[in-house]
Amino acid sequence: MEKKNPKNTQQGKGKPKFNLNWLYFLILMALFSAFLFGDKDNAKQVSWTVFEDYLNKGYVEKVDVYPNKKIAKGAVLKDSLQQVFGKDAPSYAKRPLVSAKFLSDEAVLRSIHKIKEETGKVIEFEVKQDSDYMGIFVMFFLPVILLVLLFWLLNRRMMGMGGGGSGGIFNVGKSKAQLFDKGDGKNRITFKDIAGLQEAKQEIEEIVAFLKNPSKYTELGGKIPKGVLLVGPPGTGKTLLAKAVAGEADVPFFSMSGSDFVEMFVGVGASRVRDLFRQAKEKAPSIIFIDEIDAVGRARGKNVNFGGNDERENTLNQLLTEMDGFASNSGVIILAATNRADILDKALLRAGRFDRQIQVDLPDIHERKEIFKVHLRPIKIDETVDIDFLSRQTPGFSGADIANVCNEAALIAARHNKSFVGKQDFLDAVDRIIGGLEKKNRITTMAEKKSIAYHEAGHATISWKLEHAHPLVKVSIVPRGMALGAAWYLPEERQLTIKEHMLDEMCATLGGRAAEEIFLNQTSTGALNDLERITKRAYAMVAYFGMSDKIPNLSYYNSSGNEYGFTKPYSEATAETIDEEAKAIVAEQYERAKQILRDNAEGHNRLAELLLEREVIFADDLEKIFGKRPWASRSDELMRLNEEANKKKQLEEAKVLPEVKAPEVKKEEDKEEEAQNHI
Repeated sequence: MEKKNPKNTQQGKGKPKFNLNWLYFLILMALFSAFLFGDKDNAKQVSWTVFEDYLNKGYVEKVDVYPNKKIAKGAVLKDSLQQVFGKDAPSYAKRPLVSAKFLSDEAVLRSIHKIKEETGKVIEFEVKQDSDYMGIFVMFFLPVILLVLLFWLLNRRMMGMGGGGSGGIFNVGKSKAQLFDKGDGKNRITFKDIAGLQEAKQEIEEIVAFLKNPSKYTELGGKIPKGVLLVGPPGTGKTLLAKAVAGEADVPFFSMSGSDFVEMFVGVGASRVRDLFRQAKEKAPSIIFIDEIDAVGRARGKNVNFGGNDERENTLNQLLTEMDGFASNSGVIILAATNRADILDKALLRAGRFDRQIQVDLPDIHERKEIFKVHLRPIKIDETVDIDFLSRQTPGFSGADIANVCNEAALIAARHNKSFVGKQDFLDAVDRIIGGLEKKNRITTMAEKKSIAYHEAGHATISWKLEHAHPLVKVSIVPRGMALGAAWYLPEERQLTIKEHMLDEMCATLGGRAAEEIFLNQTSTGALNDLERITKRAYAMVAYFGMSDKIPNLSYYNSSGNEYGFTKPYSEATAETIDEEAKAIVAEQYERAKQILRDNAEGHNRLAELLLEREVIFADDLEKIFGKRPWASRSDELMRLNEEANKKKQLEEAKVLPEVKAPEVKKEEDKEEEAQNHI
């Protein structure tokens, strides 16, 4: 048996594979070069009259006639080069030829016979057929080559659209999923890297635990869920949880987006779904993650394209069949994420397909604190940065927003040539993200500035005087983004909102317009955003939450997501009642806002003048003018409860600690006594 040389094998593996595309390109270039720059006859072009004159004078010794081209070429005698070519004679010395076009073959014959009769000279005459190989090539083979080249280019383009690999356009139906296998340790993310989301992580960890030790669950007759759907607002960490699953699970992990299924060709989406599940079954147990599944999982309509073929629905039908159909799908778990679960098809959400829906909500104050700790690790901060304060200043922020705040604060500090990132940098970053970039160069008159100051002071005054209004953080009349002024509040992260909450917030929102009317005797367009918000809230109270006297306990909100109805779910009389009730609520709160401002006119005017002077004021300034706010905010209460729970936990650990250490101390004392007795 012949042994293979390992050196030769290694050398063979190391050789780069030759690409035939370059060879085709070089051949085409050579052919075009030969056609354009080839060695053609170096013949002097003359008219037929001049050519006949050369024949008469005996300058030409031989004539070749090409009837197919109607060209006659004459070989010039060496002694006659100077007479025919003149100064260019040296360049024609090797092949001295002259050529001329004739109208007919008879004209050539007559000229030659005429010269023979008149001069008696016999000129050698020969009829030839000039084979134009390049012309034949261009006429017959170049179109074929161009078609092949066009097909090759389309093939390469479709190969990129079809997920790459060999096969090109024939590979377009293959799955584009990215595979993370067991050995892939690059940029690995684990559950320890995710702050907050405790409940979501607990349910996800159960799936990972099943894949690692399935017998623990199957012995009791239990079955692991076939599918898990992560639902939540953008930026809350749904995709990050999926990455952690890929990092924690010791099974193959297929990841792709919902839009990767949809293609311009009919049937491609369904083909890719089949190929994805085929690969997953071959590597079972495995996990399939589909990000933004609403791209293909949207609810199916009744009359789709008026009988046309809907590629998205075909893809969804195939996905439904693969997830729970006649074929066995054991060992494959589907993990999906979306922020639009309300528009998904009901067949996709039923048990047996997506058995669990995990809600990934916006982080609360404690979870924001943990997220800040994660994102502040690589940032150089000073002692002025308080993580508790930052977590309170960012209500409603998602994990992505908090990461953006930390990054923006570092950029602001670097812009001011600081060595560390301070508290003010984080506050500026929050303002930058919420309100936009400061526009101090925007030109405003004193009258406009005064109107803005009184408007913002109206918001601040009423929010300070109402129990259920959001606590104020600061007020600014410096233009930011599209706003001429802004008031920053600390929204209460309530689990339930009562009618008094909504009315107090509406009253505080109307405070700006009320202040302009009372103190400046005018109304401006600056209250546009305020009016839009309170109008929507008033109609929501009446039509959705049943908080009106005339239409109590009725809600016309459609949570199913079906939008096929052509009529409203209430009569025109009810619509008029809704309008009247919404107007009454807004009018009542507007009068209430004006009354509060009249009762606190002195404090409001002091606040407005302070705003004109400083441009930015904080809650401490309002406390000096109106006194301390008598109501504690919900965030303060949550922080207090959290601190009490931490202290209680520390005390319990401290009580357990001495009991653990006591035996060890006793052993040391016994050892000392034994040593003394031994001595």
